[in-house]
Amino acid sequence: MFFFTLVTYKRRPFLTSGLGIDIIKQSWRDVQRKMPFALDAVCLLPDHMHLLITLPNGDPDYSMRIKMLKSVFTIKFLKAGGQDGIRNGSRLEKGEAAIWQRRFWEHTIRDEIDYESHFHYIHYNPVHHTLVQKVSDWRWSSFHRYVEEGMYSETWGSAIDPTGWNVSRVE
Repeated sequence: MFFFTLVTYKRRPFLTSGLGIDIIKQSWRDVQRKMPFALDAVCLLPDHMHLLITLPNGDPDYSMRIKMLKSVFTIKFLKAGGQDGIRNGSRLEKGEAAIWQRRFWEHTIRDEIDYESHFHYIHYNPVHHTLVQKVSDWRWSSFHRYVEEGMYSETWGSAIDPTGWNVSRVE
């Protein structure tokens, strides 16, 4: 199990646009067909995304999955009319689009407590970035799926939430 943060090039805010949402969903499906993984938790923010994924036993190649996700997204996004960023000399030389930062943050989940902390961190992130006041107000997150499944209450992560979960546990 792994936690990831992927950031757009120069933090351009297009991931939660209509086009960005459609393309990222298509890209996940395309990559999952070629290299399966379970998407345990996700939160899309305008300029970055957090993912918590579980890979099949015996297949630890998360790096190729992230590379494919970024590549498939980039191709589909540009083909559908998404705008490329201003490319620097290095990107021009390598024929590389200016959609994603080259690197990504990866954290290997160590145990159940670590998993739970990152799971909550992902869902709380829009509040942390002051995009909304309540977790339930952010549309582009797996939080709503877990409310439907009874894992979260609609008020989780808010001032009136009785769990007392604290985002600082992960940072």
